Amino acid sequence: MTAGPGHNSAGGIAADKLRSFIERIERLETEKADLGADIREVYAEAKGNGFDTKIMRKIVALRKMEEADRREQDELVNLYRRALGIESVLD
Repeated sequence: MTAGPGHNSAGGIAADKLRSFIERIERLETEKADLGADIREVYAEAKGNGFDTKIMRKIVALRKMEEADRREQDELVNLYRRALGIESVLD
């Protein structure tokens, strides 16, 4: 592979292009860390207002799921509960 104009190459790798990809990934990783910190702040605020953050995290996960997957999970949990004799308040 030959490097085009403006590209430093080592072992057939276009260094400028590689550097560009690495820098983009690094920027996105920084943004991801910042978003994670923001999310933790929201959970802390919710906890300060009396909400159970464990349950909130479960609700967020459930809302990400497809309806069919959520329904299947609910059915399996209920099946396992019945098998172990753990009755739900709703049963």
